[in-house]
Amino acid sequence: MIKLNGRFKLLSGNPLDSYVTPLTKNMTLPLVLANKVGLILEEDIDSPQGYKFILRKKPSVNSKLSKEIEYLVSTDLQHLDEGDVVRVEGQDSNVRVLYRRKSNQNSILITEQCNHYCLMCSQPPKDIDDGYIIDEVFDLIKLIPQDTLEIGFTGGEPTLFGDKFLDLINLTKSYLPNTSLHILSNGRSFQDIKFARDYAKIDHPDVMIGIPIYSDDPVMHDYIVQAKNAYNETIRGILNLKSLNQKVEIRVVIHKLNAFQLSSIADFIVRNLQFVDHVALMGLEIIGFTRANLDLLWVDQIEYKDELSKATQILRNYGMNVSIYNHQLCLVNEDVKFAYRKSISDWKNEYVPECGKCLKKEECGGFFTSSALYKYSSNLKPFRNNIEEDCI
Repeated sequence: MIKLNGRFKLLSGNPLDSYVTPLTKNMTLPLVLANKVGLILEEDIDSPQGYKFILRKKPSVNSKLSKEIEYLVSTDLQHLDEGDVVRVEGQDSNVRVLYRRKSNQNSILITEQCNHYCLMCSQPPKDIDDGYIIDEVFDLIKLIPQDTLEIGFTGGEPTLFGDKFLDLINLTKSYLPNTSLHILSNGRSFQDIKFARDYAKIDHPDVMIGIPIYSDDPVMHDYIVQAKNAYNETIRGILNLKSLNQKVEIRVVIHKLNAFQLSSIADFIVRNLQFVDHVALMGLEIIGFTRANLDLLWVDQIEYKDELSKATQILRNYGMNVSIYNHQLCLVNEDVKFAYRKSISDWKNEYVPECGKCLKKEECGGFFTSSALYKYSSNLKPFRNNIEEDCI
């Protein structure tokens, strides 16, 4: 697991402001460029002048004499590297990693507000004015390298910002024209055909919206997301987007309330939404509201693996693009391996002791760190000599 939040130790200087800043290891930048970036120093040498701040990865006696703003990087954040972007909060020295150059799993939070209250929400919504977050993202997009392959926008519900959300997509298209964009949304805002059309007019070259459908039964879907009429508004949103030739992914987070209806959900999708671009069948992350509702939601993956196989084959038989996310390789049937993906982001990915001797550990998606520390299946079977054996 890679930590994305922490705290630096202030060594010298008097930082007054918070700032979003890219990092570099280049010690010879001209002043006009140096004062816009933080410099990473890995060796015990004198600090070059003119940088916004200095990040030392090792303690140094030179810091006591420095006139620059200097921080000592904590153990958890030693991974910081060239091209990363961080937010540093002045004298408090709190730091949040907003972008990692070497990662293809950069997910950017837009807001913590949401018009759903999902039983298994991993980012519990807050009824607050957090517009400063999207303002920060506007700054961040301008600092991300143009050769970045993919970024994601998530929430909360990003579309609640309306036109400002659309402005952000437009800005991303302008600054990162070759970067794939994936947006997580409940899709309800797109029931408004004008909003859907304004989104389509941006004409981003490579954007997809991931929209959840948790049941083929409107009542059950609305119960899971804890919002009235959410199902109907979501379906209308999907239909509007696809009528405008926009890419849509359907996401099904699997838990006890829908695990044994997966084939029914798959039937609904192939009969009514066969034109969507991707379907993701996703394992549960045990964090946020999931912990509070664990008795209601928890189901061992081994219990529904046959239903997962059936749903996956239904989607495949109709020529749909289907993936299985957030599952352990030894807990799915062989007939769905074609759809299996190692999907959990590296900054929240973990393996449990039972996985230690498994020959296919590198192929397996492992666990969310939150799940590995809290609850997981007792039916793990590590692969040994290309066969599964019970853990001992």
